[in-house]
Amino acid sequence: MAKYDKSKAIDNGPLGWVLFMAWIGAVVYFFHQDSSFWGFILALLKAAVWPAYVLYEVLGNLGIK
Repeated sequence: MAKYDKSKAIDNGPLGWVLFMAWIGAVVYFFHQDSSFWGFILALLKAAVWPAYVLYEVLGNLGIK
């Protein structure tokens, strides 16, 4: 069994918190567009995939795609 390295788990905590808060912000943003139950479900899905669209556009603007 591999030994657990506590320092790596502790060092990654702040970045995870920032990403989680960005995800919550995206859910709130998308939920305000449609305030129904299915709008909330769609907001959860949109919040999960919007970073992929941003990265695609950034790479396209850099001429990498």
